[in-house]
Amino acid sequence: MSETEKEKDPAALKEEGNTLFKAGDIQGAVCCYTKALKLSDSQADKAVLYRNRSACYLKLEEYSKAEADASKALDTDQGDVKARFRRAQAFQKLGRFDQAFLDAQRCAQLEPKNKAFQDLLRQLGAQIQQKSAQLNSTDARVQQMFSLLLDPSTKESDRQKAAQNLVVLSRDEAGAEQIFRNDGVKLIQKLLQSKLEDVVLSALRTLVGLCTGHQSRTMAIVNELGMEQLCAVMGSGASSVSLAACHLLQVMFEALTEGMKREIRGKDEAILPEPSKELRAMLRHLLEMMPASNVSGPGRDSAINLLVKQVPRKSLKNPDNSLTLWVIDQGLKKILEVAGTVPEISEGPPLTDNSHMSCSVLLSKLYDDLKSDKERENFNKLCEEYVQQHFSRPGLDAKLRAIQTVSVLLQGPSDVGNRTLEMSGMMDAVISLCASEDVTHQQVAVEALIHAAGKAKRASFITANGVSLLKDLYKKSENDRIRVRALVGLCKLGSAGGTDFSMKQFAEGSTLKLAKQCRKWLCNETLPPASRRWSVEGLAYLTFDADVKEDLVEDKNALLAMFDLAKSEDKTVLFAVGSTLVNCTNSYDVEKPDPQMVELAKYAKQHVPEEHPKDAPSYVEKRLMKLLEAGVVSALVCMVKQESPALTEACRECIARVFLALVERQEDRGTVVAQGGGKALIPLASDNTDAGKIKAAQALAKITITSNPEIAFPGERIYEVVRPLASLLRLECTLLQNFEALMALTNLAGINDRLRQKIIKEKAVPKIEGYMFEEHDLVRASATECMCNLVLNTEVQKRYLATGNDRLKLLVLYSGEDDERLRKAAAGTLAMLTAEQPELCARIPGTTTHWLEIVQALLLSEIPDLRHRGVVIVQNMIQAEKSLAEKLIESEALEILSVLAKGGEGTPDAVSKIAQNCLDKAMEYGIIRSREEKEKSSGTEP
Repeated sequence: MSETEKEKDPAALKEEGNTLFKAGDIQGAVCCYTKALKLSDSQADKAVLYRNRSACYLKLEEYSKAEADASKALDTDQGDVKARFRRAQAFQKLGRFDQAFLDAQRCAQLEPKNKAFQDLLRQLGAQIQQKSAQLNSTDARVQQMFSLLLDPSTKESDRQKAAQNLVVLSRDEAGAEQIFRNDGVKLIQKLLQSKLEDVVLSALRTLVGLCTGHQSRTMAIVNELGMEQLCAVMGSGASSVSLAACHLLQVMFEALTEGMKREIRGKDEAILPEPSKELRAMLRHLLEMMPASNVSGPGRDSAINLLVKQVPRKSLKNPDNSLTLWVIDQGLKKILEVAGTVPEISEGPPLTDNSHMSCSVLLSKLYDDLKSDKERENFNKLCEEYVQQHFSRPGLDAKLRAIQTVSVLLQGPSDVGNRTLEMSGMMDAVISLCASEDVTHQQVAVEALIHAAGKAKRASFITANGVSLLKDLYKKSENDRIRVRALVGLCKLGSAGGTDFSMKQFAEGSTLKLAKQCRKWLCNETLPPASRRWSVEGLAYLTFDADVKEDLVEDKNALLAMFDLAKSEDKTVLFAVGSTLVNCTNSYDVEKPDPQMVELAKYAKQHVPEEHPKDAPSYVEKRLMKLLEAGVVSALVCMVKQESPALTEACRECIARVFLALVERQEDRGTVVAQGGGKALIPLASDNTDAGKIKAAQALAKITITSNPEIAFPGERIYEVVRPLASLLRLECTLLQNFEALMALTNLAGINDRLRQKIIKEKAVPKIEGYMFEEHDLVRASATECMCNLVLNTEVQKRYLATGNDRLKLLVLYSGEDDERLRKAAAGTLAMLTAEQPELCARIPGTTTHWLEIVQALLLSEIPDLRHRGVVIVQNMIQAEKSLAEKLIESEALEILSVLAKGGEGTPDAVSKIAQNCLDKAMEYGIIRSREEKEKSSGTEP
């Protein structure tokens, strides 16, 4: 049957699935069974396919899917004992012991002598008893906590302790269920009304435990407490309470959205309504918090943060952006009210230093989530209407609100910001207000001018019209708040040439003077943090100049001041710090121009980019050392921990780039790990831009290669490193990144089988096999080394046992290559495989006619490691089959083994001992005789 016919025949697909399952290719088997299910018309055939796919899902640890498929098989045939057993196993893994017990009991009734069924019944009986005892003890503890919290005579310290114990109980499923069933939500509602911050925090954290990953409980809690109350708690003054409430709502959103995706079966189906109604009600309350004057600044920032995380699609491949359209329709004007608030002049809602930046991020996320020109045009129209409405009103306050809105849009969806900036009279108003005598008016206008200067469309206009104005403000203003902002505008315009040394806007030495003033303001603690933050913005632009980089890293006070700002409450500084550090470490991407094109450009008198002499590698290395001494790692770690919309993907990419530069030198990696860099890189490798993910994963690879992974990533964290490393095994990555990922995975695969299993689960094994064919010597050898550690796992061994593949042949051939590193890796893999799976020994002669020469060359090698691997392979083959022993002993191998067994100079003891074992086994088979036997048979006496 041809491949095309196979693809259309469910029976052939089922057989192929069975073959792949036996060979250990579980994903391939799932694929075949799924295709067969789509093609099959017979209910009986479908039941078998569902049963088989259920077995695959059990192997893949996808227990919900395993249960669902087994149930579908049982819908057709209630007497299918295999399907029932698989469902029992899935229920057990899902913690649904009662249902598992019923299924296992039915299996045992159908086949009373089946040992597997009896063993499962015993296990489940013990687990049910354990759970029952746990529930009883938990019930008593929950009741005790409730009594203490409800009793008005309870001492304050005991009440707080009881509240804390409730949090701990809620994190355990049994405890969470008991709290929920004992009217715990009503009690928690009372605790939320407490005036004591600790008690409110404990109540919120208990609710987190109840809601995490549980849709039905979450829906009940949302309905019982009401979003109004939860939003009121989040909008309260205390920032710790606001953050805790924000975390609770985030957990609730996740529980509900996951619930919508999950396939719900059986009795749960009837009691779980569609959660989209609750989701929209929650989002509506968050939007209503935007302009509300009774909501605190931190509370509003938390609401914006939740909207950023929950509304836009997680992947643009998902065609549904209805939630974004709904939020724009219901709440865009409410968001713009926050964006246009100027705290010093209007009675708008209370803001923090982060509110405007958070609004910019939210507006940008919403705009980026739109799919068509029509949707984008509507967004533009709503923004223009809002800005025009305020700009056309009489009075300066309304115009300032319009300019402030434009400023926020320019930092977010800049296309929309540019359109509002081009509205009639807007730019004139900005420039005229820059000369206002009112500091607040000046500040709003100068900030708008700075944000406009960053957009290519406007930069030339502002260079022509705004530079002289900014210079006047910088030189003549008596207010440092205005001067620092004017300076940033000048810095922005002065850095238009980027890192091109020959494209400088200002006279020689001007950028150094501007940078010196930036550093002075940065270190001036009498200035408010918002103004000091602007000085970092200035440095972010000026550090394109290598002279400025050198001066900055020499100024330890300025570095410490910048790192302190990065750790502060003002999150708006994060991107500026990240950009400055990327410039100082030269971790930006630089395209090296083609030398021929450079010559042509010179000939044609066109501009040729030039690199500053102080951007040479030796200078960059010294700058990295200075930054490490000043404590850059702890600053970066704090930046990663920030829960803020200001920590955008672009900001995360900057941090990942800097980390990669910091771990370039092997001797610095220990310092980075000791200060928390290893831990910080893990989230950067999963939540980032595509480039940022690769940079963070490469930094993790470098650390894993040279540090002890168990120390660098203690506990469970080591397992989180596997996915980022596996993500580097792609054609889009460079060969260096592939090589470093393979080296790092080799280290992990050598630690324990759970890590090997994790590498298999991340589907890295076929990729590693692919790199074993790579033309580059180092990549090919490192992939083979990784396989050498992976073959300790039985699933990987099954890949070699499967018939019809050349995996074993490749190892035999590589064992005879010239490249020493590849040869060691291949021979080591062969030695381990033949020890673990003796049946592979018999297949070696069939791999190549040169197998004997290759084995003998290993035995004769001058390299002790290769000799050792050779004698182990020979020993495994001799022990596996007498016929193999005969083939080896008939060859020159006998003479070589005899020499090796005698030991002597250059032969390690381990090698001579194994060689002697080979000879002893050959004698046991009767293939060779001892000296005494030979002499006896010839009739001579000793």
